[in-house]
Amino acid sequence: MTHPALHTALCDLAGVRYPIVQTGMGWVASAALVSATANAGGLGIIASATMDLRQLALAIAETKSRTDRPFGVNLRSDAPDVRDRADLMVKEGVRVASFALAPSERLMKGLKDQGLVCIPSIGARRHAEKVAEWGADAVIVQGGEAGGHTGSVPTTVLLPQVVDAVDIPVIAAGGFFDGRGLVAALAYGAVGIAMGTRFLLTSDSPVPDAIKRIYLAKQVTDTVVTTQVDGYPHRVLRTEFVDKLVQTNAITSLPRAIANALRFQKMLGTPWRELFREAIAMKRSQELSWSQVVMAANAPMLLKASMVDGDVAAGVMAGGQVTGLIEDLPSCAELIDRIVREAEEILARLGARAGEST
Repeated sequence: MTHPALHTALCDLAGVRYPIVQTGMGWVASAALVSATANAGGLGIIASATMDLRQLALAIAETKSRTDRPFGVNLRSDAPDVRDRADLMVKEGVRVASFALAPSERLMKGLKDQGLVCIPSIGARRHAEKVAEWGADAVIVQGGEAGGHTGSVPTTVLLPQVVDAVDIPVIAAGGFFDGRGLVAALAYGAVGIAMGTRFLLTSDSPVPDAIKRIYLAKQVTDTVVTTQVDGYPHRVLRTEFVDKLVQTNAITSLPRAIANALRFQKMLGTPWRELFREAIAMKRSQELSWSQVVMAANAPMLLKASMVDGDVAAGVMAGGQVTGLIEDLPSCAELIDRIVREAEEILARLGARAGEST
């Protein structure tokens, strides 16, 4: 029987057994990974930003064929077909909607009205307060240790700040990989943990084995935060390619970003009219310059080069500082079972000590 402390508000909200979330990582959070997470008792989230509508429909269908347990889909609110994606999620009975970057109040409320659980990700207290006012069911708080898009405030500082600021359940992200982290997050007042890098480094992850071995060889100091991936602070693994990327400037990086943006458009088959609409929406909603808009389209291709094609010389590998603490590639079932077992042992030990002191 699971320790009572491990059945939290997140379990009830998402309909999962354990308060553990696998985040929506582009090119990584596939139907195979999401369903494996769901079958193991966690909340798996499909990454839709690197899919067109048809591919998302196929991913949802495949996930449903692999599991009868709840799962989620990560959305970009500024996607031109976001309404169609939302309708698809409602039609297919997706349980949870999470959001990349800034969520839309209107979109979130519309999904909530259709019965979906809405869980935005944030990196600052003011953002948590805003989405709480909009009616978010819970919020994922991502500290600066995390991979991919990240902020500068460590999880141990940001997490208690947000827990004290909002009245909705808070899920901790950034630096988590084991049962100790889960117990620590619960002690801070969170209702669970969300992990990206740890799930990327499982046997169920679609990332090429050669790339996974590169991750396993890295130390905690082998990541760097740069804006040269897509204009936002982005934590990636240090490689020869990344070191050169960090040293570039807007003048030298913009041509490459334009070329990658065009390749991304061709790969998804997005009509030019929709691509232009998406660019305008992104510029307005996130108050970006045109150069930042172009850079935003650069990221998917740089990530695809490594995460899908296995080409380290031409791509980046998003990863948190926790990469340096991970040493193996368990299945999702083995990973979640291990985390829960470790957490229960710690909780039992702490309970025994408390009993001894009374």
